[in-house]
Amino acid sequence: MEQPEPSEATEQPANEDSTATSEDVSPFAQLEAERDKLKDQLLRVAADFDNFRKRTRKDLEQADRRAREETLRELLPIFDNLERAAQAAEGAADIESIREGVKMVLKLFEDSASRVGLTRIPTVGERFDPMLHEAIQQLDTDAQPPGTIMAEIQAGYRLGDRLVRPAMVVVARKPKAENPS
Repeated sequence: MEQPEPSEATEQPANEDSTATSEDVSPFAQLEAERDKLKDQLLRVAADFDNFRKRTRKDLEQADRRAREETLRELLPIFDNLERAAQAAEGAADIESIREGVKMVLKLFEDSASRVGLTRIPTVGERFDPMLHEAIQQLDTDAQPPGTIMAEIQAGYRLGDRLVRPAMVVVARKPKAENPS
């Protein structure tokens, strides 16, 4: 007896357990899972950024405090010497010694200011610069070219390249021609 060959039309029963793959998960469920994963990542990034911002703010505050402390440490010897000068001036009969003491304290201030990067803005004899100087008066004169600083009323200072305070100055201007009558 001949056995019939299996025909292509004859199908074998499919094993349903072996075909359970991601195709069984609905596209909606996949999107929900992806959304939840992205939401979790977003929350972690937001928390990390918030922590970074707080840490940065704290670091900046500490740096600012250290800078102020260092500047004050530079200025304390000046205050100490000014107190000594004031005490010495109360019982001193010699004005010249007081003058020398004040000059020494001023020199100490200039040295300390230089160490922290504070520089005085040049004034008398210089050309007026509105970015560095504040003209509070103009004097008619032929002794100086117009726009030349003749006197300093209050010193101006820079800290590095940044203007801390403009210098208050008196500036020369050309005398007005008198009207002949």
